[in-house]
Amino acid sequence: MKVEIVYWSGTGNTEAMARAAAQGAQEAGAQVRLLSVSAAPAEDGADVLLMGCPAMGAEELEESEFEPWFSALLPALAGKRVGLFGSYDWGDGEWMRIWQERVQAAGGVMIADGLICNNAPDAAALDACRTLGQLAAKG
Repeated sequence: MKVEIVYWSGTGNTEAMARAAAQGAQEAGAQVRLLSVSAAPAEDGADVLLMGCPAMGAEELEESEFEPWFSALLPALAGKRVGLFGSYDWGDGEWMRIWQERVQAAGGVMIADGLICNNAPDAAALDACRTLGQLAAKG
């Protein structure tokens, strides 16, 4: 099973979540590719795509790098297994609900509900990220 994890992180919170998801997927036997969005291709043929981005502004995806990359990726999501994660500092997680709806509208198949944590991920949040990675590895 090939799992690609693409993330954007400004403070390191979402990067920590990405690394925990990668650990979980690797421990479950997947081939994992962990990439910052600035180094990520539009689509590389992985079996499962995990994406991480924190809430920015008025609960939106990061607009200069992540949003343009994600918007370009949308047509390739039809039938793709997808997981989402990210951190936030305010609001109630609306950005994650909207993001998940966009994935599903493009035909993406969510492997779980979007995973969010407030600010820096604690031990429970990192465990949830590892579990997301394990789920991605199961195919």
